Amino acid sequence: MNSAKTSIVTDPKPIIVALDFPSAAPAFALAERLDPARCRLKVGKELFTRLGPACVEHLQRSGFEVFLDLKFHDIPNTVAAACAAAADLGVWMLNVHVSGGRAMLEAARAALAGYAQPPLLIGVTVLTSLASSDLAEIGCPDEPEARVLALARLARDAGLDGVVCSPREAAKLRAELGREFTLITPGVRPLDSTADDQRRTLTPAEALAAGADYLVIGRPITRAPDPLLALAAIERSITHCLES
Repeated sequence: MNSAKTSIVTDPKPIIVALDFPSAAPAFALAERLDPARCRLKVGKELFTRLGPACVEHLQRSGFEVFLDLKFHDIPNTVAAACAAAADLGVWMLNVHVSGGRAMLEAARAALAGYAQPPLLIGVTVLTSLASSDLAEIGCPDEPEARVLALARLARDAGLDGVVCSPREAAKLRAELGREFTLITPGVRPLDSTADDQRRTLTPAEALAAGADYLVIGRPITRAPDPLLALAAIERSITHCLES
């Protein structure tokens, strides 16, 4: 596979807006300004810890599919139970840390086997805030790309649907793991945006061209004066990457 070729994106709405807010009011106010036909929403640790399942249920009632970004990482039995609880909520996607190991990953996969429409089960490889020096500090001498690839292979072998990776690793993973393996990329920033605390970034069009299936985008949309207008601008920038 030629990783330089623009990827064919089969999902017409590849953008996942990150609702990284400390309370319900701003999160729900933003959701009201967005269109569930054009994006999905990500609920992370802060919002879920404050509001619990009611947050997910509220967004689903508004028509949104939800990526529950809790990055489960624990003993296999605990992670399996957590994944089943998330599936009971009807979330579209959930994630676990691949570094939890094969037994944990396989337990998570097995926990979802009985659902008629299970959520996508995605593995977190290396956080996009981490650089080589950060990995060395925690005893991982590999460069981020090598570490991501090793963890992505493990996720695939354990039966996961895909992984979270930085857009800079997407081309390598797509070439190595094939078209059917789902790649979700945070660390995506339009040309006119700051990197904030992300280290390994690309623009939305670059990330899709590298092989990403879904783009997790937060502050460039959530902090924009008009979030729907910001979403529309990103949609225009990736039009050539979308399957006609």
